[in-house]
Amino acid sequence: MSIQNHSETEGIVLEPDLPIIDSHHHLWIRDGKQYLQDEFARDVSSGHNILATVFVECGAMYRSSGPSALFPVGEAEFVAGVAAMSDRGHFGRSNICAAFVGAADLTLGDAVDDVLGALEQASAGRLRGIRGAVAWDADKQVNPRGRFAESGLLLDPKFQAGAARLNAKGLVYDAWQYHPQLPELCSFVDRFAHMPVVINHCGGPLGSGSYSAADTFEPWKAHMIELARRPNTIVKLGGMSGARCGLGFERLKTQPTVSELAAAWRPYIETCIEQFGPARCMFESNFPPDNVVGSYRKLWNALKLTVMGYSDSEKRQLFHDTAARVYHIS
Repeated sequence: MSIQNHSETEGIVLEPDLPIIDSHHHLWIRDGKQYLQDEFARDVSSGHNILATVFVECGAMYRSSGPSALFPVGEAEFVAGVAAMSDRGHFGRSNICAAFVGAADLTLGDAVDDVLGALEQASAGRLRGIRGAVAWDADKQVNPRGRFAESGLLLDPKFQAGAARLNAKGLVYDAWQYHPQLPELCSFVDRFAHMPVVINHCGGPLGSGSYSAADTFEPWKAHMIELARRPNTIVKLGGMSGARCGLGFERLKTQPTVSELAAAWRPYIETCIEQFGPARCMFESNFPPDNVVGSYRKLWNALKLTVMGYSDSEKRQLFHDTAARVYHIS
């Protein structure tokens, strides 16, 4: 099939046999909207060859009683239940929630061990890492929800003491911050040169508020080049549909086409692959946040289109092998 005009790909699946591990998704009830296992299972079964998925913390189903440090264990319990249903074939052949990246307050330092142990037990052995959601910026327009971490957490000695416990237990650190914070992430990675650090959402390029995508690209690229020099870093390719990135999808009168998405994302994705290499890159859906630009099937078509010219072995790494290795998914 010709791929010069991709309006026709809205209803079909590109490269349907290509094996995929969705390295980053959520399930939740938020702001009166529900995206749980049934909705996700329908999306996963919409045509692409999704073999397994990685649930990443999102504040879902937290406990509401007991020690506050253990509130995130409720999310692990929820994930274990979804994964158990998936293991029994209730959602088709995809292994939903095969791996789990949880939440823990790393500023607890050594005391975070108790939380990590509880997450491991509650997730029935699916815990693979902790996401440090440290995203912060002086411009509050970047995140109109106001959900910011404290400034400078990556360099906080207490936070780093907690991260050291991840390293000791062989867990991954999933990094979520905005691109102006990437120099801080470089310093953090230097402190933990033997711990896998997975950079979420292409490093969090900003294009809203006082930032514009056009002015952000070169500084973002320079930061990513610097990060790529650290061999324990891996990057997730995706998570760039929202207004935060400044790619303008929210200003369109209709949802963007597959080809429009691919064209907007390609400079970021190609930069990451060029700098980190396919063996240190993995694609993600970031659903449900990224459903603002269309369906799950459409999103994976667009991601596939960004690397249409890559070799079969490179695609295998990008869509499956890197995630399988980093998150220990067999």
